[in-house]
Amino acid sequence: MAHSLISTFRPPVHQPFLHRQRSCNSGFTTLRPKDSTSLILSTGFPDLKIMAKKKAIEGVSDQMNAIAFQNLDQAPARRRVRSAFTQVQQQLDHVLFKMAPSGIRTEEWFETNSKGQEIFCKSWLPKPGVRIKAAVCFVHGYGDTCTFFFEGIAKRIAASGYGVYAIDHPGFGLSEGLHGYVSNFNDIVDNVIEQYTKIKGRPEVRGMPRFLLAQSMGGAVALKVHLKEQREWDGVVLVAPMVKISEEMKPPEPLQKVLICLSRLMPKAKLVPTKDLAELAFRDPRKRKMADYNVISYSDQTRLKTAVELLNITNDLESQVEKVSSPLLILHGAADKVTDPNISKFLYEKAASKDKTLKLYDGSYHCILEGESDERILEVLDDITAWLDSHCAVR
Repeated sequence: MAHSLISTFRPPVHQPFLHRQRSCNSGFTTLRPKDSTSLILSTGFPDLKIMAKKKAIEGVSDQMNAIAFQNLDQAPARRRVRSAFTQVQQQLDHVLFKMAPSGIRTEEWFETNSKGQEIFCKSWLPKPGVRIKAAVCFVHGYGDTCTFFFEGIAKRIAASGYGVYAIDHPGFGLSEGLHGYVSNFNDIVDNVIEQYTKIKGRPEVRGMPRFLLAQSMGGAVALKVHLKEQREWDGVVLVAPMVKISEEMKPPEPLQKVLICLSRLMPKAKLVPTKDLAELAFRDPRKRKMADYNVISYSDQTRLKTAVELLNITNDLESQVEKVSSPLLILHGAADKVTDPNISKFLYEKAASKDKTLKLYDGSYHCILEGESDERILEVLDDITAWLDSHCAVR
């Protein structure tokens, strides 16, 4: 599931009994209501801490649930869990898996970035003999990974003649870093630039058109990448992008100051979530249940510093949106309550791009590539590949 942090910023309706609990294993403080059952049960072994309030994944054994419920703070645990669930995920009755094109060539590897972190990378190439038209570089959203639903998305795009590439951001998915922790949003941006600079030089796509495909928070990352290197990309496709936080979703100024202050004292501490984002993001109830199989996604309380960084970056983007000059395709569910479709309209109207398209999908929620009807999901994918085809032809 592609998560967004916007709903996290909504001030809680009633939360008078917050207190601190020190975790002896993790070294950070967790804020939680006194009557909450969402506490960490420590076994004394960091990799065996289990979240008491995580709901069981339907259709898998108790043993598999125990694997999924490990403490996923560090990458080795996330990699083990992903390995255990890969086959189960691929057998899900979801259009992205059951109708995935055959013959797609895939490769997985790790790159060490300039900060010494291992970054997970993956590619999907058309079957042998199919000419590659361009490179499509994916930027995932908050809490997400490129190893679950995006597998099916990537295969569909690759089957249309594209080299598709993806990375997991530091602290997310299979890449190194504390799970869900963003100490500086620009580090994510710089890592995307660093990794995709290497990928654009790969023999199979060197010198070809290159596009960014970004989802939710990834939209903010992709726009920052574009603003830093405006001549490096032939176009940007944004799916339900997190570009600006609407005024009704922003916390009041005094609360923002409290968040900033607390993030300096205990940056890795977690906030109590306000909403089940799966209900807001997936319109199809059956597909909503499948989101639980995204076992290495970060679905815990948002870390304080992460929350502040995402608030800051959207404020920064709002002031720079008129500098966006890349060809743009913006796709958004008209009924999205996670990222506001009106913000996509704002981006479309304010961006300096001469070549820009906005498409709103009536009645659709946030996850238009994962959580809608099969017909809508395929429609959105067709819209993406048609736009890519037309922009390859222009070049």
